[in-house]
Order: sequence, then structure tokens, then C-alpha cells
Amino acid sequence: MSITLIGASGKAGSRILKELTDRGHHVTAITRHPEKVAKLPNVTSIQGDVFNKDALISLLKGSDIVISAVHFTESDPRILIDAVKAAGVKRYLVVGGAGSLEVDGVRLVDMPGTPEEYKAEGTKGGVFLDMLREEKELDWTFLSPSGMFLPGERTGKFRLGGDQPLVSENGSSISFEDYAVAMVDEIEKPMHRRRRFTVGY
Repeated sequence: MSITLIGASGKAGSRILKELTDRGHHVTAITRHPEKVAKLPNVTSIQGDVFNKDALISLLKGSDIVISAVHFTESDPRILIDAVKAAGVKRYLVVGGAGSLEVDGVRLVDMPGTPEEYKAEGTKGGVFLDMLREEKELDWTFLSPSGMFLPGERTGKFRLGGDQPLVSENGSSISFEDYAVAMVDEIEKPMHRRRRFTVGY
């Protein structure tokens, strides 16, 4: 498979890139700063601007799979979705946020007590998810992390869920490393086509 990862130098993107290469995949890594991409085998780093749709289309052409790991507040979902479709990409996976997960039909970002600093990102993530759900032709998957999304260890031991947050006796959390495992598992053996799912301990 030809895999392109947008946002390959970020916190989630860098872990996904490592997981992909550890499993032998060849990856084109698109980022604003290619020099920040980890030096890993089978990785081609290219500078790209997520707001330049025409340039993005050119970079994505020939990809079987595109993964978007950019912050919602630092990108435009319409540009990303349209670029992926125009490039003829077969499958699109998005690093989602926890804010769009729901409890009793209410998104976490809209619940009382949600810290103000999370609201902009969480709200835009919900907009992105809603746009994907309206897509008629794109084969997409949106993977939401748990409430706490932090650096940690790759254990390979976690739970998968749907639209509700996963909570354990230690709260709601997932490491970037185990999130990457779940994402690459979904690439290799798709089980959540045209839907959102979540991962947590």
C-alpha cells in the first residue's frame, strides 16, 4: 500500500509514523517542517501546506491511504476532504479528538465544566466528523482517543469503542503509542469503515 501521512511530525503523527515503519510500511510524510520528521526507514518527507488544496492534491495523488494527523484548529476539513477525493485516494483516516465523543447524546465538548482551552479544537473536530458522515463516496474512518491523550508506552493492550468515551478505574486515557497501534491495525485490517470509533484503556 502507498500510505501518505499528513502531520507526520506531531505528537500523534510521529507515533503513527513509527508504528507504520516498524511494521514495514513505506510512508510519504507531509509536514510544514520536513526536518522535524524522525529519520526512519522507508519514509519520504515532503513539505506541504494543508491550506493549499491544489498543491495538496498533487502530493496525495497515487496514495492508496491518507492519514490526517493535523490539529483541527490548524487546518480546514473541507480542504482536506476535497483534496483527498480529488486525488483519487481510496481510503482516508483521521486522527480525531475526544471532544466529539458523546454521553447521553451530548458531546463532551458541549458539557458543563469542559475547560475553555479544549473547546475550539473539540468543536472543530465535531464539524470534521459531521462532514465525513455526510460523505457519499469517501471511504473514511475517524479514530477518537480517550479523554487523556498523552505520551506513554506501547503496550498493545487497550479497548475499542464507538461514540461513547471508554472509562476505566483510572479514568479515560490512551497513550499516543497505543493509539498509533489501533490506527495502524485499522489500516491493515479495516473494521470501522465509514464510521468513528474510539480507543482507550
